[in-house]
Amino acid sequence: MKTGHLIHFSDARCMTAVADDSIDLVVTSPPYPMIEMWDDLFQKMDSAVKTCMSRQDGPGMFEVMHQVLDPVWQECFRVLKPGGFVCINIGDATRTIDSHFALYTNHARILSAAREIGFTSLPCIIWRKQTNAPTKFMGSGMLPAGAYVTLEHEYILILRKHGKREFKSAEEKQRRRESAIFWEERNHWFSDVWFDLKGTVQALADAKDRNRSAAFPFELAYRLINMFSVKGDQVLDPFMGTGTTTAGAMAAGRSSVGYDTDTHLIPAIQRTVRAVMVLAGQVAARRLARHQDFVEQRTAAGKPLKHMNVPYGFPVITSQEKFLQLHIPSELIQTDETRFEVSHEMAQIPFKYSLFDD
Repeated sequence: MKTGHLIHFSDARCMTAVADDSIDLVVTSPPYPMIEMWDDLFQKMDSAVKTCMSRQDGPGMFEVMHQVLDPVWQECFRVLKPGGFVCINIGDATRTIDSHFALYTNHARILSAAREIGFTSLPCIIWRKQTNAPTKFMGSGMLPAGAYVTLEHEYILILRKHGKREFKSAEEKQRRRESAIFWEERNHWFSDVWFDLKGTVQALADAKDRNRSAAFPFELAYRLINMFSVKGDQVLDPFMGTGTTTAGAMAAGRSSVGYDTDTHLIPAIQRTVRAVMVLAGQVAARRLARHQDFVEQRTAAGKPLKHMNVPYGFPVITSQEKFLQLHIPSELIQTDETRFEVSHEMAQIPFKYSLFDD
């Protein structure tokens, strides 16, 4: 199996290189309105942001920044296939402007725009990002009526274009079966609160580049791609940064398209791509090992699994896992700075469990 990965260094508000109804999944994290590190970018994209800032107009800044993002969501709707998903990692913002402290609800503003475009809103995920700071409070601390709750979570908004995706041909149905996730993963991944994603499995780019791009963890992109697409699908990230979504697509056996305006990120993206050739194998091995641990624990508890996975020969809970198999990158070909081709092979059970059936 081969996948292709393409990067466009241009404005995602006009993704002319992407055809209508050609993308299966969007996974992205845009610049967060009202977060100071993104002020310069929003000002460059729309001079009205600077005007509102000079007037100390917080609500005006908030709205104009989102008007910069709105065309991107419109483009995502255009290029997405019917039944395709959009997953948007976004955090709300708190900011003091003209001595007035306020919360700016980025997630609600994006949901409002998405519904107007035509997206269906589905239950979202709250990504709990605990802070290790010893002083968590904002405001007057222990004195009542002047302190503020600390934001320690972000949202993963989940949108769909029209109704459920259909798998009609025999090939489509088989790819879907091979793309299944383990029963125990499904119970964890499809929870509405994620507590376990606190960082990357390993660094995909330098800290400086990650800070500049505000990249989310690799595990977040990888998990969403496995949840809402099948092998061979096309995944889009209109704000690709250091290429975390691209890495997740490569690791999961999907193709990808990424957009960004900052060509200085090219070295970071290339490091991300090279690193995932090793990281993908580690992630797949861990998933297989965890399932084997799950099987052992269930069996020891007198709850044997009734079904058998064909490619790996180990027990599984449901018949839907019968053809599940994990693919990992085996060969990377970089044709130029913006194009990559990846060959994939089936991940093998870690050596610890290779004699499981004996």
